Amino acid sequence: MRAFVSLLLLSILAPANYAQRQLVGTGAADHAIVNPRKVVITRRSELIKNFPEKKHATITHPVISGLKDARVLRRVQSILQIKNVFDSTIAEYRDDAWLEEFSYEVNYNKNSILDITFSQTGSGAYLDDQSRHFAINLKNGRVFKASDVFVVAKFGALAALVDAELQDELEEIARENAKEMPDYQEIVASQGELKFAPKNLDDFSVSAKGITFLFDAGYPHVIRAFEPGGQYFVSFEELKPYIKPDGALGQFIH
Repeated sequence: MRAFVSLLLLSILAPANYAQRQLVGTGAADHAIVNPRKVVITRRSELIKNFPEKKHATITHPVISGLKDARVLRRVQSILQIKNVFDSTIAEYRDDAWLEEFSYEVNYNKNSILDITFSQTGSGAYLDDQSRHFAINLKNGRVFKASDVFVVAKFGALAALVDAELQDELEEIARENAKEMPDYQEIVASQGELKFAPKNLDDFSVSAKGITFLFDAGYPHVIRAFEPGGQYFVSFEELKPYIKPDGALGQFIH
């Protein structure tokens, strides 16, 4: 009788356990596990003798795991290694006094898309900050390009849609500064015409509600206050005509 009861329990529980294992396996495939690793670097005394406050700097970088395909995992890890972000290794950061903090933020991590932004702050002649963004396809471990997710024949129209937001922002900046700075127009004109073009479509950030296109005007530090923010959100509803239905973003428009 005991053996019969045990077999009966196993027959009831086994399907549930199998289903649970399948569910866990499926969930692990559509997102990465991202854990932070913090490194505090200590610089040589002779390097910072006139700037003792720069003795230490903090580097927090992501450790990626949880992807079933080992080749894809290696690709993602390679893309997100410290050296590949701002072209400096931990050793190089230690041997230079500029860096104060290196960190990252995960913007989106599901539906086989990992979207992550790195930032670093430091100071030399002046305080400065930089950012670098990656939107990665977790099915193949490669950084998305516009041609992967948007209809190529509509690049011009899509870029024009984003450019309209950029031009509105530039007009607003001009209105805010022209009265107080008579030479504002000359200063900005020296940077050349700013226009969001099809070539700029490759740099975009993914969220559950839409895409934020990123644009770096590249103004020098002395006129950075006049630089446009460079982030232009377009909802998936607006993007429907431009998204490839069979691409990675197609799931958001069905």
